[in-house]
Amino acid sequence: MSYFVTGGTGFIGRHLIERLLKRPGKIHVLVRKGSMDKFDALVERLNAPAGRLVAVTGDLTRPRLGITPTAMKALTGKVRHFFHLAAIYDLTADEESQIAANIDGTRHAVQAAEAMKAGCFHHVSSIAAAGLYPGVFKEDMFEEAEELDDPYFRTKHDSEGIVRNECRRPYRIYRPGIVIGHSKTGEIDKIDGPYYFFTLIKRMRSLLPQWMPTIGIEGSRINIVPVDWVADAMDFLAHKPGLDRHCFHLTDPNPMRVGEVLNVFCRAANAPEMTMRIDTRMFAVIPPMIRHAVTTLPPVRRFTGMMLKDFGIPRQVLKYMNYPTRFDSRETERALRGSRIRLPKLEDYAWRLWDYWARHLDPDLFVDRSLAGKVRGRVVMVTGGTAGIGLATALKIAEAGAITLVVARKPEELAATRAAIEKLGGTCHTYQCDLTSMEAIDGLVAQVLQEHGGVDILVNNAGRSIRRSIALSYDRFHDFERTMQLNYFGALRLTLGLLPSMTEKRRGHVINISSIGVLANSPRFSAYVASKAALDAFSRCAQSEFSDNNIAFTTINMPLVRTKMIGPTKLYDNVPVLSPEEAADLVVKAIIERPSRVATRLGIFAATLNALAPKAYELIMNTAFHLFPDSAAAKGERDAGEARISNEQMAFAAIMRGVHW
Repeated sequence: MSYFVTGGTGFIGRHLIERLLKRPGKIHVLVRKGSMDKFDALVERLNAPAGRLVAVTGDLTRPRLGITPTAMKALTGKVRHFFHLAAIYDLTADEESQIAANIDGTRHAVQAAEAMKAGCFHHVSSIAAAGLYPGVFKEDMFEEAEELDDPYFRTKHDSEGIVRNECRRPYRIYRPGIVIGHSKTGEIDKIDGPYYFFTLIKRMRSLLPQWMPTIGIEGSRINIVPVDWVADAMDFLAHKPGLDRHCFHLTDPNPMRVGEVLNVFCRAANAPEMTMRIDTRMFAVIPPMIRHAVTTLPPVRRFTGMMLKDFGIPRQVLKYMNYPTRFDSRETERALRGSRIRLPKLEDYAWRLWDYWARHLDPDLFVDRSLAGKVRGRVVMVTGGTAGIGLATALKIAEAGAITLVVARKPEELAATRAAIEKLGGTCHTYQCDLTSMEAIDGLVAQVLQEHGGVDILVNNAGRSIRRSIALSYDRFHDFERTMQLNYFGALRLTLGLLPSMTEKRRGHVINISSIGVLANSPRFSAYVASKAALDAFSRCAQSEFSDNNIAFTTINMPLVRTKMIGPTKLYDNVPVLSPEEAADLVVKAIIERPSRVATRLGIFAATLNALAPKAYELIMNTAFHLFPDSAAAKGERDAGEARISNEQMAFAAIMRGVHW
């Protein structure tokens, strides 16, 4: 007995060949000329005995599979079973490639089977051959398929039609459901079917506790089956006599709804379940014309597209949310009777599928999360880059291979920073600029555009802080003016100057160093917090306008950092604060991940508490206001020394780590 297999190095193919190796006879595998490495890997993976697996060079897109006359002559009359698995099983593939592989490839496989006088032609079709048939689709149905407009559905249907109408050899057709990973090992080789939702489930797990109910979609019944069961069933059915010209639904006779399937994987991932599920059938009461008009509105399509892209879910998958077809598999069940081949329950092996995905296929595993991967060869500008957070950031990005532009006021500090970066082997360009002067900023922008063509990443770090209660600021309006001038207007002017070049290149990232005080509403920092809050608000507005230009805006609500800025307030000498290097790590995180916001858990908690219980939060802040008095400098008391920090102050600062007091 001899076999011929197309698609033998594919996912289903290699599991089928593993079973065929347990039977006598050679197995001839169609291999493209440039894909012999895949065949060699298959032989090694299956530990196939010498001579059992034989590569046959050919091409699915050529007549008779492009098999040479010599090879065809050697195979003629010797192949008892011809398995045709090679095809595109991908909803997102383009129409041209699907026609070439699914339709033309099947026709060429039929020609090859006829030329070598194969005993039986086994065609692996798909439940997609039924299209979107509204009802129960039986194994003897074919022409009844409906709504085949989608290229994937149409090409799977038409390729099966070629076998039915053009194949003169005995044939058997297999229609698997959505094939997922191995029920015993969890192995799968690509993201497909329910796997598209794993990133969403992972995101839910990271954001919410497991006990919290969430909202999901009920959806229709979806038919998914593990690859090992499909291979077992095909192997058994192919060798059972008396089944020629039959079609077999390799499907679950009791499929679960989409929402149930997702919850099975939520439990496997220890993520919160979608307890409150919306049944999409409820929207059937809305006239189709209105539904279509709403869903095709540009804002709706764009929002939907952005959400799907963020979670890595192809738009084509949405068709399965309301999949109308059920599959009758009673003929297959009867044929498998006595074989001990049983379809395992998804609940029993879902954890294996999740574990394998998390270890091998999670898209996050393939994201370059190194700083060098994000900044090497890119132009990165850091304002206030000669001290504190700015200097620590400039050193990190320069060492990672960035073309670093450092902006500051003092030429001697710029020279020292440049020397430090060059000592690390980095590239540094320094620019002296007073960022409170709009004219100076315009000149800086013009010079940078001329010398570098723009900036890829802008870190607006330069700033000033004033710690003084409002009661001591009645006659100090200039405190608010100068703080706003640098922290908001200076950063804004520089950003507006560099945005046009980012837009033209459709690439850019603006990182604004804000303050935890914006989230915590820190008393005595009204001038500073107001200036940073203005920059925060601008960033939120800008993000919504530039997101489709691949330009990100990130706000870092930086906690208290030990820099020259906090030096005048002596009580900070005794409270826990970040080092400049730790603060720079938050900037690195922003560069790598490009989030909308980087903040500490405490900062987010403070903002949440203020939103949920504003009066209670007001009481806490007022307590802090009285606990931490104005400094001597703020009061104008030159000779008065700073009082030692009390135990109460120390305890409060430790609990509210990083908040400005």
